[in-house]
Amino acid sequence: MKDHLPQPLRQLAEACPAPLYLVGGSVRDFLLGYPIGKKTDWDLSSPMCEEDFIAAAKRSGFSVRAVYRHTGTVKLEDGEGCGYEFSRFRSDKYVRGEHTPSEIFFTQDISLDARRRDFCANAVYYDIAGEDFADPLGGIEDIQNRRLRTVREAEKVFGEDGLRLIRLARISAETGLSPDGECLSGAKRNCSLIEDIAPERIFAELRLLLLADEKHGDREAPYRGLKILHETGVLARVIPELALGDGMEQKSPYHVHDVLEHSLQCVRHAPPQIRFAALLHDVGKPFCMLRDGNFYLHAVEGARIAEEILTRLKAPKKLIEETVFLVENHMRDFDCMMRDIKVRREILRIGDMLPALFALKQADFSACKGDLSPAPSVVKWQNILDKMKEEGVPFCTKELAVNGRDLQRAGVPEKMTAAALKELLLWCAEDGTRNYPDALLRFAARFAETR
Repeated sequence: MKDHLPQPLRQLAEACPAPLYLVGGSVRDFLLGYPIGKKTDWDLSSPMCEEDFIAAAKRSGFSVRAVYRHTGTVKLEDGEGCGYEFSRFRSDKYVRGEHTPSEIFFTQDISLDARRRDFCANAVYYDIAGEDFADPLGGIEDIQNRRLRTVREAEKVFGEDGLRLIRLARISAETGLSPDGECLSGAKRNCSLIEDIAPERIFAELRLLLLADEKHGDREAPYRGLKILHETGVLARVIPELALGDGMEQKSPYHVHDVLEHSLQCVRHAPPQIRFAALLHDVGKPFCMLRDGNFYLHAVEGARIAEEILTRLKAPKKLIEETVFLVENHMRDFDCMMRDIKVRREILRIGDMLPALFALKQADFSACKGDLSPAPSVVKWQNILDKMKEEGVPFCTKELAVNGRDLQRAGVPEKMTAAALKELLLWCAEDGTRNYPDALLRFAARFAETR
């Protein structure tokens, strides 16, 4: 393993007065056969105190970025900008359900340090200078058997820190390791503790889970993680509006899954940039069915509910806006009955979000019955879009053959200029050959007269 480590880290280990260990994901992933490199989280641990470690780090050319003496934690950076986090061997005590330890005891015992962690697969240590593995809890065997087992009784591990409930699903998604029976049962019994965790932390883990395939290229990773979230009951605590779709049948020729499974399947078929929209695209269906007895308004209600969910999770504003837009529009022309002229106007309205909407419509189509062929509505809209481009249809006001000053010189009042330009765009969307000055000015004049 030593040959895969950054050279500055190897030099640091040689400079330390006590063994310096790598621990956690980097060691686990190496033993799983995954590559480790620039995107690796370098978590370090040692029995030495933080003062001795800081002194060795500075001698080795590292920059110390932060020191947390209460937890014996040091964050540092090497000369190439690579970040590391060091934690002194310790044992923690928790108040049930709280993410932060209530008491911390420093120790020289690697076994005690291992037992403060979450899963045995994450508690394998690599002595960098000694070039040897330390495995106090049998984590190597777990990795070989592709198993996730808690470092102590599952009831205690999950009871100490509710964030571990969602980390279980995320780590399983990223690594392909499966929780054993006790681990799964312990998570189920403690699933309510996720409600004690700050929404920002939940969102961060959920986002990593939905992007879990980017970690090691396993396309099934996000779906696998979501299934564990559902099985443990955590999904119903985090996004209860979505979990209401469990067992809710969709009696139509288009679907073979219930509402919840269809949503998870949609994530399975969606590209990374629209995973939240894929997960929440039908979140309005349970609400509409329980209120109305049908799904007719689920896109509109789903947009509202998706906004409530992501706001509650304190997601970034841009992600909320894009997800809400996609959820609200994902049913546009799903039956391919919309007239071409209307589709042209819709394409103009949707603008830069069109590729994302196409991706969601395709994922939604494939999730219905596992059909990977092109979604009919996407094919139809793409053909119309291609024709619009061939005609030279302007897709923004800058592409019009006239501007606001031209309209005002032609007699359009200044206060009506913006509205007139918007109408010109929609008019040209119907036929790209209309985009020449004389035709545009005549249309703008008629528009001004009728207002």
